[in-house]
Amino acid sequence: MTAAKGELPQQQNQLSDYQALTEEEVMIVARGWVLKALKSGSDGVDKGHYMHLCETVRDPRLHLDDGAPELAVRINALSQTVSYLNERSHRTLLQYLLGMSIWTYSYEVVDALLSFVVNLSTANGCFVPDCLDMLVRNFLPPSCGLPSFFDSFSRTGLMMGITTMDKLKSQGAEHLAKKDKVLERLHSALVRTVDLVPTAAFRLQHIVVQRMPHRTCDKQWLALYVENMLRLESSSLSSALGGQMLSLIVDRLIEIDVEIRWEDILREEDSSKVFMFHMNLEDDDLFGANDADEGFSVVDSSGPGCEAKQQIQAAGNRSVLNGVLPTLDEMADKMDLIMDMTLDHLHTCVQNGHGDLVFETLMRSFQTTILDTYKSKFTQFLIFYLCSLAPSTCGNTFASLLCDIFESKTRPPNTRMSAAAYLASYLARAGYLPLTVVVESVRRLLDWCVSYAQLAQDRRNPTMTTADPVLHGVFYCACQAVMYVLCFRLKDLTEDQRLKRVLRTLPLQELVEHHLKPLKVCLPSVVDEFVKQASIAQLVDCRQWSNTRDATAVQSAGSFGGEGRLDMFFPFDPYLLRESDRFIRPHFIQWAMVEPPEIIEEYSDEDDDFVNQTFSEPTSSWEDDSLSDMQDMHDMAVASSIMGTVDHGFMFEDDMGNDEFRDRHGRSDIVTTRGFDVDRFRDDNGSFHGPDLVESFLDHMSYTPPRELTRMPARLPAVLHPSLFT
Repeated sequence: MTAAKGELPQQQNQLSDYQALTEEEVMIVARGWVLKALKSGSDGVDKGHYMHLCETVRDPRLHLDDGAPELAVRINALSQTVSYLNERSHRTLLQYLLGMSIWTYSYEVVDALLSFVVNLSTANGCFVPDCLDMLVRNFLPPSCGLPSFFDSFSRTGLMMGITTMDKLKSQGAEHLAKKDKVLERLHSALVRTVDLVPTAAFRLQHIVVQRMPHRTCDKQWLALYVENMLRLESSSLSSALGGQMLSLIVDRLIEIDVEIRWEDILREEDSSKVFMFHMNLEDDDLFGANDADEGFSVVDSSGPGCEAKQQIQAAGNRSVLNGVLPTLDEMADKMDLIMDMTLDHLHTCVQNGHGDLVFETLMRSFQTTILDTYKSKFTQFLIFYLCSLAPSTCGNTFASLLCDIFESKTRPPNTRMSAAAYLASYLARAGYLPLTVVVESVRRLLDWCVSYAQLAQDRRNPTMTTADPVLHGVFYCACQAVMYVLCFRLKDLTEDQRLKRVLRTLPLQELVEHHLKPLKVCLPSVVDEFVKQASIAQLVDCRQWSNTRDATAVQSAGSFGGEGRLDMFFPFDPYLLRESDRFIRPHFIQWAMVEPPEIIEEYSDEDDDFVNQTFSEPTSSWEDDSLSDMQDMHDMAVASSIMGTVDHGFMFEDDMGNDEFRDRHGRSDIVTTRGFDVDRFRDDNGSFHGPDLVESFLDHMSYTPPRELTRMPARLPAVLHPSLFT
């Protein structure tokens, strides 16, 4: 028996007659039968044919493999008659069709269903939100166990007791095995929908946000949802979506990031499955940790910024006593997986020539989400890695942005302080960054510090000239940023002769001697390392600081407010996530890689030329002295610098007949200079001949020099008294 035209065989024993028709004949019969049913639903008089259509579509037998061809025919017929569908008359049918899952059917049914969804969204604009929601819901299979991703068949089965949650979840492996083919078809449908309905892109963003699983979701399902978002970002829809998918991923990463506390990481030493504690964070032999003596510790005992880590671990120990036991491994493993996926996506985008667009998106996310997030630990490394792929452009732009944010008067202080911390950590750790960018950023920070300190002094307000970490927090953050960067990069900078000369023009000496006393307020570990390296490189003279460091340490601990130091963090501290570290490690400067600058023993003629050029072309001065004033002060300043009996703060008034000079801070050291002619020790270029000047001056003073002066170089470097050269 052959089915009559307009009638579709319904019984299983009629399947042979159904298969006897050609494909074209089948579609003609199916389309006529479906059209009759849809009209029945619209008339409202006799809905029997329409209800029969709904029942056949819901027939459980059609959801088996044997019934897949017949189900595909019905859906294809509906796809060709979408113009007859309306939301009011055919709501039941639409709810069931749009509630289906493409993860549970054969590819034949999947193709028919997705074609129906695309045609429906283009035929009637009122169906666009429902169609997009159906497509986004299929980002995950029903086996994920999240109710918002259940299909109508699974939901009905759970309600009626036909299936169980455990049985549903057991299908997860089967669903994931077909992931690539399913997602390929799904995203093709999304692209066609947005291409045909341009306004769908705006609706799609909101639906993706609403459907996104919570951060506590199992990592494999959250990662699968993120994979779908990255597919959208990589597709032709990226321009229409405006980078919103990547921004949403950053937002979710931040939520997970803040759940992972440093004190938990430092306490959970058994978490090596997730965290790379074996890397010792910042090399034990440099920081003085001894695994053999005390057992392994992930907290650095010394080195720049170690106080924050030590106090964080103390906080973690208190959490243990209070019974706080977070699921650290689970959250960190989830963070690691999503970071790995996102970093790989960034690499692909740059390879495909989309690096600029991705960089703009991350810069927006950085300013709106990352920058002001308290102690984000991992998310910011997305920017770190992206900048490594284009150091001269993206790397430079990011450093400049941080400087701009820090200098902005319209930004709140906390944001500016965070920008300074990010800038310091970025310049110190980014091994790919051109050294010229490092020097320029440090110069901008120092210029701002000079202007701020001068303004504070000009106001003549006692509160403005007192070392107050709260009142001058932005200033101290900038000072600490400068010192922290130089702790890591001074060796590299001094090896470049041109950059070394630029360093000598910076007002570092005035900064460390200023009345706001940054050396007493900034982190002692940073200060000590900076003083050590800068003194070796002869960029600053910190002998007075070294003599009083013990007393200073006590004062700074109290003045800074104890726990307040934890705010002085460095965002690009070592990256501890095991898998995704493969993207970060090649570009990251570990503290163990840092070598102190070599002691300068010889000075070339170029150094003398630089000194002379500095006198003739002075840069901005801390005290804004004129060139003539500095030349008048020069003779005795050199002598006092060599002797080491007085610091760099002495004032001279030789033209006024004053034979004495004294410390700016009220010291009573007096050196008699009457009758001493320093001009006879100048060479043809106007520079001093060091040993002759020292010997003659000390004879005139009847002074016995300390032992270290017997090793003075033949030429006097400009850095011996940098305050005269700025």
